Amino acid sequence: MTRNPLALSLGDPAGIGPEIVVKAWRALKDEFAEGGPAFFVVGDAGAVASAPTSSAGLVRTISTPDEAVAAFRDAIPVLNLPLKSPVVAGQPAPSAAGAIVQWIETAVGLALSKTVAGVVTAPIAKAPLYEAGFRFPGHTEFLGELTAATTYDGARGPVMMLTAADLRVTLVTVHEPLAKVSGKLSIETVVNAGLVTAQALRRDFGVARPRLAVAGLNPHAGESGAIGREEVEIVQPAIRALKDLGVDAKGPYPADTMFPDEVRATYDAALCLYHDQALIPVKMLDFWGGVNVTLGLPIVRTSPDHGTAFDIAGRGIARADSLVAAIRLADEIARRRA
Repeated sequence: MTRNPLALSLGDPAGIGPEIVVKAWRALKDEFAEGGPAFFVVGDAGAVASAPTSSAGLVRTISTPDEAVAAFRDAIPVLNLPLKSPVVAGQPAPSAAGAIVQWIETAVGLALSKTVAGVVTAPIAKAPLYEAGFRFPGHTEFLGELTAATTYDGARGPVMMLTAADLRVTLVTVHEPLAKVSGKLSIETVVNAGLVTAQALRRDFGVARPRLAVAGLNPHAGESGAIGREEVEIVQPAIRALKDLGVDAKGPYPADTMFPDEVRATYDAALCLYHDQALIPVKMLDFWGGVNVTLGLPIVRTSPDHGTAFDIAGRGIARADSLVAAIRLADEIARRRA
């Protein structure tokens, strides 16, 4: 039986989204014949057709997701929701914000209705969206609002996970200024992120008995309170609570010792407390192939682990490795959930 395709929202059309979408299709169309994933773009067909990596006849507009699978082998299927005005590569415009948001909302709606297997999102830029009135810190928070995200056992999404090679990291705080991170941490937020992570490892990654390594906030994990109290007052009690809830969680560990090869083999995901603590090791391990996965949603959602790259947009040189990996991972998770 043919599986439903993935919906891929185009992201900011002034960024590298259109050209990496074309490259991703070229990379995956042959795998599709062997049972690999199929996707269709939710966005502006003209933006995809005019990408420097595109060619005549490569884009095929579709009316419904049902048409995408039949079209995928020969062309890039696009559910065409046009921009109100054209954009120029490398020049983000707030006038495109309404369409960008509509593309995300449409893809999510299709996933909630089970019409598509999941959602992959090409990169958006926050500044032009903010200028147009967008009120969310990023994709992750917006998706949580659109899906009213909850998971099992009372834990609540969304939680951001990044994957690269054999490393998975999840974040307790995401897009927070470093000066505000400590104030955003609590026993409850650490426990919630740990529960969502453990649940997702079982459901979406096939890990029967998830093992979590929890990072400390301060250098040397606080040196028993000598270099900060967050480990003593927040992280250690949260780890005890996770253990009481049946989660194999250990720590807190100094973040600078958590990511060598030998240490990564001892856990299934690292629970990190702030953005760069998680993203730096991911990008050092696999800069081109990292994937962002949103945990705790009732739908599957992945995205490439990079931004819009306006500085190189329109030149055809952007690499699609991360988008290809995101599409493959979304397909794998959708299969497990099915």
